[in-house]
Amino acid sequence: MSLKKRAPVYESFEYLERGVDYPAFDLAAEIDRVEPALIPLTESEERRVEALVRDNVMISLHEHLATFPADISETPAYVREGRTATAFRGLADSYWDAVFDNLLDGICTIESKNGWKWNDVLHDLGMRLCDLAHQDFVIHCKGVDDILRAHSEERVALIASLEGAAMIENELDRIEILYGFGVRAMGIAYSEANALGSGLREPRDGGLTVFGRQAVERMNKVGMLIDCSHCGDQTTLDVIEASERPILLSHIGARALWESNRLAPDEVLRACADRGGLIGIEAAPHTTLTPENSTHTVESVMEHFEYIRDLVGIDHVSFGPDTVYGDHVGLHSTYSSNLSIQQSRARGGETPSFERVEYVRGFENPSECSKNIPRWLVKHGYPDEQIIKVIGGNALRVLREVWN
Repeated sequence: MSLKKRAPVYESFEYLERGVDYPAFDLAAEIDRVEPALIPLTESEERRVEALVRDNVMISLHEHLATFPADISETPAYVREGRTATAFRGLADSYWDAVFDNLLDGICTIESKNGWKWNDVLHDLGMRLCDLAHQDFVIHCKGVDDILRAHSEERVALIASLEGAAMIENELDRIEILYGFGVRAMGIAYSEANALGSGLREPRDGGLTVFGRQAVERMNKVGMLIDCSHCGDQTTLDVIEASERPILLSHIGARALWESNRLAPDEVLRACADRGGLIGIEAAPHTTLTPENSTHTVESVMEHFEYIRDLVGIDHVSFGPDTVYGDHVGLHSTYSSNLSIQQSRARGGETPSFERVEYVRGFENPSECSKNIPRWLVKHGYPDEQIIKVIGGNALRVLREVWN
């Protein structure tokens, strides 16, 4: 098995005629959109990274695998067409064997201005799966065996995920419908409250509702992984208590290091780990900052990783970088309201001061994250056993326990 993935020859929607069957948009470069920033290693360290990646499964707990327009201001028109391209070349340039793809989440505004509607979500998911059905590089992942096959065949397993459950409204059976369409992970709430519980932007967190408890039970029964990355603190604690299976905080950091709604307090992080759950470290622009590293780079992200590792143990931490192929900062600006950017950062009405960046150097997109995570860990002297756990081993443990 080589370190490189099988080279895809397919481009999204090539079964149709671009510019005739659907509008043509110039898309962002999937490779080297910005200057690469690989962590430098010695020759022996390079060999060690190569062996670790070659011989072990790498899983990202949270990404968005659509390729966005080169001119990010065209994104609303691009999204309204309901046909977002998958970054096949970018994925082939990555080390990931499996990726939780969270689709368009809060910007899924194909028909609605506000997103999270049932029809919009199914449209986005169905179009992605139709595209996957016409190629042979990315595997639509439905179980752990698909992840292991992707690794052995030098391919990538795409795990369809949703960041919030607002679209199920008050219909428990929709959980099964989504599972039937291949969704294997779902959040309880995005930043806004819904019928299940409170999101992180709400001034008062009422916790998990009665219907939310029913949804948790149904997700446990069907074998769908529960994610609470965007939930309020009390809602998350209630989910952890109610769930018979481990839950996921797929893309988050430590509030003890940076006062932000998007990050979790120690109580929540410990509770997740105490019940066997898994915490993925976030790297989206201007999230996992610290007083020592208030300019967002690999180092600020990894400071959160080490803090949470020390807090809950190496068996309960991994990575969910939450990155995109395109201008992520511009995307946040374009969809600030839909994504509750300001409310997500602020606590008590205030946001700590930080230096705005155009991108997170070293963690600019999913491919660069996949390379720099093992490089950083090797560079900083982590033993192979621990690296294997955080790049994918811990995720496999949880998936085997949750997925039926």
